Amino acid sequence: MRILREFGQFIKMAGGMFHKPENPKMYWKQFMLQCNDIGIGSLGIICIISVFIGAVSTLQTAYQLVSPIIPKSTIAQIVRDTVILEFAPTLSCIVLCGVVGSKIASELGNMRVSEQIDALEIMGINTKGYLVLPKILAGLVTIPLLIMLAMVLGIWGGRLAGTAAGIIDPTIFDTGLAMQFKAYNVYFALIKSVVFSFIITAVPAFYGYNVKGGALEIGHSSTRAVVVSCVLLLLADYILSALLL
Repeated sequence: MRILREFGQFIKMAGGMFHKPENPKMYWKQFMLQCNDIGIGSLGIICIISVFIGAVSTLQTAYQLVSPIIPKSTIAQIVRDTVILEFAPTLSCIVLCGVVGSKIASELGNMRVSEQIDALEIMGINTKGYLVLPKILAGLVTIPLLIMLAMVLGIWGGRLAGTAAGIIDPTIFDTGLAMQFKAYNVYFALIKSVVFSFIITAVPAFYGYNVKGGALEIGHSSTRAVVVSCVLLLLADYILSALLL
C-alpha cells in the first residue's frame, strides 16, 4: 500500500510541474543553476571513476585471456564493449545516485522543513515547476553528457593501463577498438543514460519535496531516496537490456 500511495503522490507531483511558468526568465535561471550543480559539480568524480574503471577492466581482461591463440586486440574489444554497455552508464549513474540524489533530496527536504516552499507557494509560485522541474530537466541534459565523457575516459584509461603495464601495444589496442564496432551500443548506452537521469533526479526530488518532520526526517528521506533510486536504476537496467539487446 505504501508503494501505491507514493506512486500516486509522485504522479500528482509530476502533473503539477507543467503549469505555465509565472516568469520564464526565473525558471531559465534556475535550470542553468541546476545544470551547473549537477553537471559541473559531478564532473570530477565521473572522470576519476571512469579512468580507473577502464584501467581495471584492461588488467582483469588480460588476466583472464591467458590463451596464446586469442589475439591481444581482443582485450581492447572487450574493454570497449563493457565500458560502453555497462560500466560507463550504470556504475557512473549509481555513483550519481549518491552524489546528486542525496543533494537534491536534502536540499528540497530542508526547504520543506524550514517552510521556504510554503512561503513560495503563498507568493503564488508553482513550487513543483520552479524547484523540481529544473532539476529533472538539468539531469536529462547533463547526465547523458557525463556518460558520454565516461565512455571516452574509460576506454582511454584502459588503453593507458594496458600500455603502462606492458600488456598490450597502443597500436594493437587502437586496432582492436575499431574491430567489429557496433554504433548501436552507443545508442543503447545513451538511452539508458536518459532513463537513469530521470530516476536519479525525479525520485530524490519526490522524497525531498514531500518530507515531513525535522532534521532527522531529512536524513531518513535522503537515505531512502538514494536506496530507492539505486534499486529502480538496476531494475531499469535489466528491463532495458532485455528489451533492446
